[in-house]
Amino acid sequence: MPRDHRPAKSVRVLLAEDQGMARGALALLLGMEPDLQVVAQVGTGDEIVDAALLHRPDVALLDIELPGISGLEAAALLRDEAPDCRVLILTTFGRPGHLRRAMEAGAAGFLVKDGPVEELAAAIRRVLTGETVVDPALAAVALSAGPDPLTAPAPGGGDTHGKVKD
Repeated sequence: MPRDHRPAKSVRVLLAEDQGMARGALALLLGMEPDLQVVAQVGTGDEIVDAALLHRPDVALLDIELPGISGLEAAALLRDEAPDCRVLILTTFGRPGHLRRAMEAGAAGFLVKDGPVEELAAAIRRVLTGETVVDPALAAVALSAGPDPLTAPAPGGGDTHGKVKD
């Protein structure tokens, strides 16, 4: 569908990716979707909140590893400063600890970069409907990993407040 034949209400997307070529390619691919519009692109974590406040995206697509603040830190800031913006984390390395931290920061989804762009576009649409979208393979690994020993309740039910007992 040609660009000038977009639906009346396109999904507005902010991209945060430090690698310029990857960011540009992703913007082009997402721009080919008739209902998605990339309204802002940033290369550092420090630019994310300002870009979100200026461009008012529906979804922020954030890499974790960024210069400045991380995508995870930015997700938490967006939760507070731009609560209408849904966050979808897109990363090279899907680690259970990152998934846990992303969900705690308010992210609506977590995908690894090696998936097809059609799945990414579908995930963007799904988080707007209120769904939580997580890469299935990573979800399985995270569930089998069990609780984080640094934040799990202490034996006997006491809370260590994230500290390891001596």
